[in-house]
Amino acid sequence: ADRLAVQLLDGSPPEGEALPSVRVLASQYVINPLTVTRALQALSDHGLIESRRGLGMYVMAGARQRLLRQEREQFLQKDWPALRDKLKRLGLTAKDLNWEST
Repeated sequence: ADRLAVQLLDGSPPEGEALPSVRVLASQYVINPLTVTRALQALSDHGLIESRRGLGMYVMAGARQRLLRQEREQFLQKDWPALRDKLKRLGLTAKDLNWEST
């Protein structure tokens, strides 16, 4: 589900478009199709994708923005405080960080 969420954040597939089939995703990620089904269900439960009977799973309108909002909130509430504390322990400041490198 996390891998698929990253793809949705990157706009792939675009809103309104179909996701690859369970079989294709299982092959792509080298995982059990049941695991893919559970991941798709989790994304559906979060209102990011919807099942269209006989057609497959589709990205819902507004999914990227909803996911982006959730990810930002999680980062600010959980990840950032831990990262900030680690930076302080290491004596690093904003001047030490290169935001442009990948």
